[in-house]
Amino acid sequence: MTHVLVDPQDPAFKAPVKPVGAFYSSELQARRPGWVLREFPPRGWRRVVPSPRPLAVLERESIRVLHDAGAIVVAAGGGGVPVARRDGRLSGVEAVVDKDLTSALLASDLGIHTLAILTGVERVQIDHGTPRAGATSTRSRRASSAPSPSRGSSPPAAWAPKVEAALEFPRQGWKAGS
Repeated sequence: MTHVLVDPQDPAFKAPVKPVGAFYSSELQARRPGWVLREFPPRGWRRVVPSPRPLAVLERESIRVLHDAGAIVVAAGGGGVPVARRDGRLSGVEAVVDKDLTSALLASDLGIHTLAILTGVERVQIDHGTPRAGATSTRSRRASSAPSPSRGSSPPAAWAPKVEAALEFPRQGWKAGS
């Protein structure tokens, strides 16, 4: 299990976007205390939670020791368990940390020189999952803007972190000095 430190003041906590859980046929059926819901036509309503930026992988040094010993280490699965410091203690937060951003952060911290981000889509697409789908090879205003509900089935939350992680990883440098 990988614990990922997040900032409890991260703006993502004010604007949940990451869908989790089942689809519901009506907002009324999905309603639960404290839940934020969003409609995903035509499939229905779904809970959305914050997706704050990862700040640190708390097991980084244990992972480094295992890696340096030649072990194959599986870490940051699903982005890890988000935790925040409150009153000097770590506590879990209801959120989803992006796996690609966490992987880029951890790889950089460990001095890893290659980051592979695997996906079932060959490249970033405009209107993914629709007959209008089209690949983009450069970052354009259209590619980076949020789709309207009538545009594609993959919101930016689905692919934007992959692009962001791929762009940030080389900028972060290899912090471990390798």
